[in-house]
Amino acid sequence: MFVGHYGPSFAGKALKKSIPLWVLFIAVQFLDVLWSLFVILGIEKVRIVPGITKTNPLDLYYMPYTHSLAGAMVWAVAAGIVYWLFRRADGWSGAAVISAAVFSHWILDLLVHRPDLPLYGDSLKIGLGLWNYPVLALAIELASLFGGMYLYLRTTTAITTGGRYGMVAFGFVMICIQVVVFFGPPPDSDRGAAVTALTSYVLFAAVAYWLEKKRAPNTVEGTLSAHRSLRDEVVRM
Repeated sequence: MFVGHYGPSFAGKALKKSIPLWVLFIAVQFLDVLWSLFVILGIEKVRIVPGITKTNPLDLYYMPYTHSLAGAMVWAVAAGIVYWLFRRADGWSGAAVISAAVFSHWILDLLVHRPDLPLYGDSLKIGLGLWNYPVLALAIELASLFGGMYLYLRTTTAITTGGRYGMVAFGFVMICIQVVVFFGPPPDSDRGAAVTALTSYVLFAAVAYWLEKKRAPNTVEGTLSAHRSLRDEVVRM
């Protein structure tokens, strides 16, 4: 799964408005951020095997530290604790949202991966294999993404034109990227795939940072700020 992972980030933002959206974007992909780094360093392993599934050519045959159930739980708890240490004003509820966002990655991966997700270490691998059903896999990706995005949009108001239309553009770009991921050419190498993935996570987090600046929470203060910002923008035009 790729773009579908961002659905929980938008949902988490709607649930806990004080958490920066870009942090949630990193949280939901944190296991893959680590996976990318571990593949680059040779700690975890992947092969490019076109046709291994109908939508994903990656043979993820060794990733016990990032994508085992036990590993995912440890990273989720660790991420929540680190967030609490740096953002104590958000309390343990904020830390819990971050932990849930990190762990959501494993749950969503379970739906689409072939049996390559270990329960612990490199043992007892599971996966429902929906990557072999392209239409269903794509539907799940988009349902997760746009479901979370819907919750976020309901709890915020655009304060600029970019805030009003930027999310639409972001959604369209995400659809295009997912189609390319599913049906485009396979990566040239394992490390190339990891570098591309890591770059995309950083880029999307930057986009999330920009988008969040263009919207305000649906509070009285946020709504008034939105009206003032839109009015000023119209005057400048």
